[in-house]
Amino acid sequence: MDRSRFLAALLCLGFGLEPAIAVESAPVTPSDQGAVPSLGKPVDIVDPSRFGPAPTPEAIPALQPAPAAPGVPDLGANPATRAPDGIDPNRFGGKHSDEAYGAFQRGLYKTAYNLALPRAEAGDSAAQTLIAEILSRGLGVARNDSEAAKWYERAAEQGVPEAQFQYALLLLDGKYVTRDDKAANALMQAAAEAGNRLAQFNYAQMLVQREPGGRGLEKAVPYYERAAATGLADAQYAMAQVLANGVGGKLRDDKQARMMLVRAARQNYDTAQFDLGLWMADGRGGDRDLKSAFGWMKLAADSGNVAAQNRLAKFYMGGIGIDPDPILAGAWYINARRAGLNDPEMDDFLRGLTDVEMKQALERANRIR
Repeated sequence: MDRSRFLAALLCLGFGLEPAIAVESAPVTPSDQGAVPSLGKPVDIVDPSRFGPAPTPEAIPALQPAPAAPGVPDLGANPATRAPDGIDPNRFGGKHSDEAYGAFQRGLYKTAYNLALPRAEAGDSAAQTLIAEILSRGLGVARNDSEAAKWYERAAEQGVPEAQFQYALLLLDGKYVTRDDKAANALMQAAAEAGNRLAQFNYAQMLVQREPGGRGLEKAVPYYERAAATGLADAQYAMAQVLANGVGGKLRDDKQARMMLVRAARQNYDTAQFDLGLWMADGRGGDRDLKSAFGWMKLAADSGNVAAQNRLAKFYMGGIGIDPDPILAGAWYINARRAGLNDPEMDDFLRGLTDVEMKQALERANRIR
């Protein structure tokens, strides 16, 4: 599991929530009215600033909405594309004019490594962080996590937030360095206070783990809020659950919770898409919108969310936001059942299909990917 994500499951400890998964940010509109997702498969994108301060406006061009897939209507909330995976030198504490970072941004990783290494050995914390990044990802050189850990440690000691965050994760993992939860906690907090949004989210998770229940959540919520404000989908989903349940020192606010779900859902966060589909179908936190509910549920189901696949089957069965289709209802439930989900209502539905319909449903299920 990616080190930057392995703490995500801790969210359930605070108030019985599904765990969050790190997903990168995308622009959102101020309202969720008409926020129906495109039924085309969204592009898998990477936010170059996910580990540190956002690039200056000159560094990354303004984002434009991505067009809907050919033949698919754009229903108003097609996720925006993102600039290529350029790297913001700020995340390493470096300057935009630095030759090593310039080479790194152009994909000349071996050159970047050779340029940064002498400076790293001389004590340059930004160069140390860059070397650690290259080694930990095996970019242009053989991957070497143990060596990367040494460079992250040296940079973390000099206060680079990205290095503090990464080394904290290494200390918690204990695979390449000796496990040290106390030191990890201190480094994670330092990185969080410095503005690293993944550190903010993960530190909130650590607080919830350390003090399960209301008190831990109250301490964690400010960090969730700060990370959510940067566009981190994990944190947006966490705040949606906080606001929906009125916990962590927050009053229940379904309208704001729904907006948080919209923001996370627009970033292909499948659990948020699933929840948003349910909320829109029920009219919770805003207008009832069955077409949008179906669209979000379809996106979650397409991403492999088994609960969403089962619920999508019910949407097709009942004609919720879409014309009734017993074949597709059967196909999506068969797919969910193959993944281990059993729903007595849908089992009864399958038994009511004719032999011809069942054969067609099986054929369609076999084509679902």
